[in-house]
Amino acid sequence: MITRHHSSGRLSQAVEYPLSGTMVVTSGVTADDPMGSIEAQTKNVLDKIDGFLAEAGTDKHHLSHVYVWLANIADFAAMNTVYDAWVSADNKPARACVETRLADPRLKVEIQVFAVK
Repeated sequence: MITRHHSSGRLSQAVEYPLSGTMVVTSGVTADDPMGSIEAQTKNVLDKIDGFLAEAGTDKHHLSHVYVWLANIADFAAMNTVYDAWVSADNKPARACVETRLADPRLKVEIQVFAVK
């Protein structure tokens, strides 16, 4: 059972979960098409994450925390339009989002998630 504290529209300030469960962790996931817009890259990344979580026997409703790296923090609002539509409305994970240089300069976003199963 995941307990979420101080949830808002996109995240929870703290998330707690029992240690007896299994933690599923993705690598940092990037878009297949590095030439797409921030919205297209974010959607592709989240679709890939959905697939990885399903393969592991869990889903976005069981996320504990999410890390988002943006090549340009000016893309924060545009990325969030896609993320906010994707994240489980009743199960917001803890989340951090920072600006950084990504491995391929054409990439705009990289996301890593942690889920309990």
